[in-house]
Amino acid sequence: MTKEKRIPKHKGVYILPNLVTVSSLFCGFLAMNWVVEGQYEMSAVAILVSCLLDGLDGKVARLTGTSSEFGVQLDSLADVVAFGVTPAFMVYHWQLQQFGRLGMLAAFLLIACGALRLARFNVQTATTPKAHFIGLPIPAAGCTLATLILFAPYIPENIAQSVLPMFTLVLVYCLSFLMVSSVRYNSFKEIGMFKAHPFSSMVTVIALFAMVASQPKFLGFIIFAGYIISGPIYTVFILSRRSNKLLGKSSKELS
Repeated sequence: MTKEKRIPKHKGVYILPNLVTVSSLFCGFLAMNWVVEGQYEMSAVAILVSCLLDGLDGKVARLTGTSSEFGVQLDSLADVVAFGVTPAFMVYHWQLQQFGRLGMLAAFLLIACGALRLARFNVQTATTPKAHFIGLPIPAAGCTLATLILFAPYIPENIAQSVLPMFTLVLVYCLSFLMVSSVRYNSFKEIGMFKAHPFSSMVTVIALFAMVASQPKFLGFIIFAGYIISGPIYTVFILSRRSNKLLGKSSKELS
């Protein structure tokens, strides 16, 4: 039997994932321009589109077999801008500016902690399990603030004027500290559950998609807020119980 000859890839294929990454970076730049013009909802949508492109670039690289260290570093640099600098710039001009230096510190802390989170991820990516992220991923932090802007019109006006600025300030500080924390977040990269229950998983995904499509501005923030809360709940209640059980078993075996 003759061996099949591997068709050499065209050099242009290697540019594809990097083009997607640069497109994500462009969306972040576009969002900052809309912030200057006072179009905060358009800026929030651009950040969400950037998140979609950020999820696609890795998949394009894997499908085309063009993954590279250069692409990994470019993706991290684009993430700092699209989900660190841009959301901080957006939320500062939207709500935090009225707090003066405290608001400016919160916006900068979001950028700094996002950069530290990405640096730690790049260093630990080979040693940490793929099932969970250590610390809140920076795209989730940026998208949470973007969906908050889209969710704001649903808040009653009297509550929004008095509560929303302080809530936004506290949320930015919480997101910043969660990014550099050791809290575990599901990465949704483990497909064992989907293989074990393919039909129920498919129905769940379709139902969630239909719900979000019906009220995207309202449910977007609810979903991201739920994801943020899921990390501390999993780390404190589930992971700690597992570790205690393992310690109990090991102590019994030793005795």
